Amino acid sequence: MHGTVDGFSYGLVTPLVAYLMACLGGALGLRCTTRALLVAHSWRPGWLALGAAAIGSGIWTMHFIAMIGFWVSGAPIHYDKPITYASLGVAIVMVGVGIFIVGYRGATGTALFTGGTITGLGIASMHYLGMAGMRFNGRFEYNTLTVAVSVAIAMAAATAALWAAGQVRGFLWSVGASLVMGLAVTGMHYTGMAALSVHLHATGAPSQGDSPAGLLAPMLIGPLAFLCLAGVVVMFDPLMVMGKPDWTPAQPRPGVPAHPPHTARRAPLRTRRKVAAHPSRTPQNR
Repeated sequence: MHGTVDGFSYGLVTPLVAYLMACLGGALGLRCTTRALLVAHSWRPGWLALGAAAIGSGIWTMHFIAMIGFWVSGAPIHYDKPITYASLGVAIVMVGVGIFIVGYRGATGTALFTGGTITGLGIASMHYLGMAGMRFNGRFEYNTLTVAVSVAIAMAAATAALWAAGQVRGFLWSVGASLVMGLAVTGMHYTGMAALSVHLHATGAPSQGDSPAGLLAPMLIGPLAFLCLAGVVVMFDPLMVMGKPDWTPAQPRPGVPAHPPHTARRAPLRTRRKVAAHPSRTPQNR
C-alpha cells in the first residue's frame, strides 16, 4: 500500500537551514578552488582537496538536514551508517575529480564540461546513495523522468559553480555564485524527493521509532565541524577573501646577479657619449 509522506514536517525550518549549509559548503569550496588557481603548483593540490571536501561536506550536510523533515506515516525510519557515510565519501571523491580537472586544465571548454559533469554526477550519487541507506518497513519507487531532471539540475549547477570559480573576480562574485549553487543543489534534492513514492509492506499496527532529528544529529557533527574549520582557514587568509594573486617579488641574494645572465647591461651614460663622439674608440679597443 502507498505510504503517506511528509517532507516538511518541521515547516520551512529544514529547507532553509539545508539551503544555508549548501551555500556555506559551496562558498568555501569555490574560494578554495579560486585560491588554487592563484598559487604555485606545489600548493595547488592541497587547496583543491580542501575545496572538494568543503563542497562534498556541504551538500551531504544539506541533504541530511533536509531529511530531518522527511517522515513516513506509520513507518519509522532508520539509517544504515556504512551506506550513509559512503555517500559522503562518494560526494567528496567525485566532486574532487571534477575540481582537480578544472584546477589543472582551466575553467574552459572540455575541462569545464567534463569537470562539471563528474561533479554533478557526484552530487546526484550522494543523494540517491543516501536514500538507499534508509531502512523502514517498505520500499521506495522513483519516477525515471523526474530523476533525470534532478541529475540534469545537479550537473548544470556544478558546471556553473566551477565556471564561477575560474573567473577569479573577488569575494562578492563568489558569494553570488555560492547562493546560486546552494539554490540549485537544494532544488536538485527536492526534485529528487518529488520523484519518490513510498510503498509500505502489509503489517499490523503502525510502530513508533526515534525521530529523524535524533537519528541524524550525531552523524552531522563531523561534517559540520569540518565546515567550521574550513571557514576559519578562509577567514584567516586575506588572499582567499579578496581573491588577489599572491605575487611574491624575488628577493636579492648575495652572489646572484640582479639581471639574467643573457641580458647585457647597458654602459654608463658617460661612456655612451664618448662612443657616440668617437665610434672607433670602443671600450674593447681602449
